[in-house]
Amino acid sequence: MTRLSDTETGRLLAQVDGSMAIAERLFGDLAEQTADGGGVTRASYGEGEQLAHDMFAGCAKDIGLEVTADPAGNSYYTLPGSDRQAPRVITGSHLDSVPKGGNYDGAAGVVAGLAAAAAIKEAGIVPAQDIAVMAVRSEECGSWFAGEHGGHLGSRAALGLMKPSELETAIHLGSGKPLGAQMKDFGIDPQRLLDRPPSLNRDMVKAYIELHIEQGPVLEAKGKPVGIVTGIRGNARARAARCLGEYTHSGAVPQDHRHDAVLAAAELLIDLERETLATLAAGGDIVFAAGKFYTDADMHSLTKVPGEVGFTLDIRSIDKDTFVRMSEFATARAAEIEKRRGVRFEIGAFAFSRSTVMNLGHRRSMEQGCALLSLDAMDIASGGGHDAQEFESCGIPSSMIFVRNANGSHNARESMEMDDFEKGTRLLAWMLAGVL
Repeated sequence: MTRLSDTETGRLLAQVDGSMAIAERLFGDLAEQTADGGGVTRASYGEGEQLAHDMFAGCAKDIGLEVTADPAGNSYYTLPGSDRQAPRVITGSHLDSVPKGGNYDGAAGVVAGLAAAAAIKEAGIVPAQDIAVMAVRSEECGSWFAGEHGGHLGSRAALGLMKPSELETAIHLGSGKPLGAQMKDFGIDPQRLLDRPPSLNRDMVKAYIELHIEQGPVLEAKGKPVGIVTGIRGNARARAARCLGEYTHSGAVPQDHRHDAVLAAAELLIDLERETLATLAAGGDIVFAAGKFYTDADMHSLTKVPGEVGFTLDIRSIDKDTFVRMSEFATARAAEIEKRRGVRFEIGAFAFSRSTVMNLGHRRSMEQGCALLSLDAMDIASGGGHDAQEFESCGIPSSMIFVRNANGSHNARESMEMDDFEKGTRLLAWMLAGVL
């Protein structure tokens, strides 16, 4: 299972403890230099992200790692292995953030990779192949780019999954420029993406492993510092749904004569919640939200029965059949409500994204590693998307480690404890040095 002796494992863990000084300095400098109104802002292909890449490159050089970049601007900090021609192992995550977000989402994975690489090097362990810490560009592109794009711009570009048209159709919300022009502003030539083959593929990469803070409350609630990610939920999304009723006087029209769009849409959401809870009670995996729910500001009034409401639906599950079934339930239930309440739903076609199962071999190794390293861990599904799913989709064995985080992510209150981070980094270093 592992190539490390007990003595080597002991040296490695001692060096991980020592590398926490590097981690604390990086987190502190990153928070200070990208601070923005209580949180941090590191815009995709923007100043904050570039600052982070420059900062981490300097740290990697101090550790003694090789520093390179690919045509998309992703950074690689490489610890050489004994066979430099062998497919490399990659660990890492992204360095951009949402606006006024938290300091750990994304960055924790790159910091953990650097700390693990430093520990392996200082422990005198030479890995079988190169270990590259990858600082990925533009994972949070959904917060920074409008227009047409497939998300996860940095990892998809490296893997050859990004369409050339996205260089023009993804529009940066800060500058108003298309992706290609935005990249040029930071010294990245988008033409190289078009002229060269993908920077990464399954023949070049043996495995990908990503440490990330948990983005929900599960580990905190269960009292577990570390999670082994089983998979990344796919989703069914209705991005521009509407319910159309009739605007009438809120005092003069009897209740049983109304066609209230808000009550009709609310009934649909309550029915979706009931179906969600029933699915969970039967042992299924599902979450859903209506992240937008709004009346027309030009038409609504305190004294009107609402005649229109817009909303979104985001239904997620590890199991594709589950989120497809729930989308069909929403459509069928809306038709029933229409007949009874005299309204009309325009939900439109649902957009589907695949779910991704993390590599079973990696997961089994991590379970054995947790037992060996006395780490209290649990299996957990990821509700948010990650670069790991892009690697796995290309046939590269991929896995993720979650670290406990009490207050969720994408907000300034992220509260990962360094003791939990060290535990996650121990597992990561052990996997990198002796298993993958």
